[in-house]
Amino acid sequence: MILMRVVGARPQFMQEIAFRHEVDIRGYREILVHTGQHYDEKMSQIFFDDLGIPRPDINIGVGSGSHGHQTGRMLGSLDDIIEEYRPDVLVVDGDTNSTLAGALAAAKMHVPLVHVEAGLRSFDRRMPEEVNRVIADHLANLLCAPTPTAVRNLSQEGLSDHVVLTGDLMYDCFMHFRDQADSTAISRCGVADTDFLLATVHRAENTDNPERFAEIISGLMSLPLPVIIPAHPRIRGQLERITKTLIGRDNLIIIDPVGYLQMLALEQQAKCILTDSGGVQREAFFAGKPSIILRDTTEWREQIDSGWSYLSGASASAISLAYESVCGCDMPTQPQIYGDGKAAAKVLTAIEEFLR
Repeated sequence: MILMRVVGARPQFMQEIAFRHEVDIRGYREILVHTGQHYDEKMSQIFFDDLGIPRPDINIGVGSGSHGHQTGRMLGSLDDIIEEYRPDVLVVDGDTNSTLAGALAAAKMHVPLVHVEAGLRSFDRRMPEEVNRVIADHLANLLCAPTPTAVRNLSQEGLSDHVVLTGDLMYDCFMHFRDQADSTAISRCGVADTDFLLATVHRAENTDNPERFAEIISGLMSLPLPVIIPAHPRIRGQLERITKTLIGRDNLIIIDPVGYLQMLALEQQAKCILTDSGGVQREAFFAGKPSIILRDTTEWREQIDSGWSYLSGASASAISLAYESVCGCDMPTQPQIYGDGKAAAKVLTAIEEFLR
C-alpha cells in the first residue's frame, strides 16, 4: 500500500511521528508531502531535526500568503504530485490550509481520502479552520474521530458511515516523548520550576486585530507570575511594540519558538497554560495542567466540560478571572478523553479495513 500524507503545520509534524512509526511496522510506503505552510526554520525544520521525523519526500514550499493564495498554490502542486505517485490513499489531519488543499486534491483526483481528527466543531464559521475541517469531513471516505463528541458531531451531519473512533495521534506523540523533555529553555529564562506560566498566541483572529491582541497581552501582564511566551516570528515585533505601550507588571519573558522537547518541558512544569492553540490546549491536558483558552470558542469541548480548560476570549479581565478560578480551587478528576495512546495503530487498521 502507498499512502500519501500532506502536512504543513506543527501539530501535523507531531502526529507524523506516531503515524510513520506504525506505517513502517506494517511495511507500507508513505509519501510525505510538506506544503511549506510553516516555512520558517524555527516553526518547521526544528521539529524534523529535533524528533528525527523523516525528511519530506516533497516540499512544495508555498510560503506565506492569504488563505486563498496559499491553498491555491498547494492545490496546483498536489494535482501533479498525486498524478506522479498514484497513492492508494491520501491522508490529511486537522484543519489547516494544507488539510483543505489535500482534501480537495484527493477528491478531484479520485483518490480515497482519510481525514484524521475528523468531527471537531467550534460551530464558528468565521474561523477559517472551521471551514477547512467541515469541508474535509464532507469530502473524506474515511473519518478518524479523536473523541466520542467528534463521532456525535459527524452523526448529526449525516456522516455516520466510515467513522472510526481512534483517539488522538497527538496523545500518542506526547506519551512517547514526555520523559525526554528538555528543560534548556526554562533554565535560560531564569525561572523556578513550576513558578511560571506558559502562553502561546498565534491565531489570526487574535494577532491581526491590534485591539484584541493588546487586550490579551494586558491580561497576561496582570498575572502574578512570570509568563514565558515562545513567539511566532510573525508576531515577535508586534508583541514587543505592544508591551512598551501597556502599563502593567514586567512579567513577560518573550523567547524564540522552541522545539517539541523543550515545549514539553515548558508544558509539564508550568503552573498554568494560556493559549489559543488547539494543539497546546490538548498538550496541557496531557501534562495534567489547567489551561485558559484565549478564544471565544474551541473545537475541543471536552476539556471545557470537564473543568480542565476555561474559555476567556480576549478580555483582560476575563483572563484574570479565569486564572483566579484555576488557582483558587482543586482540579477535578481528569477524564480519559483522548484514547489510550494507540491512535496511530487504530488509524492504520481502519485504513486497511476500508481499502479491503
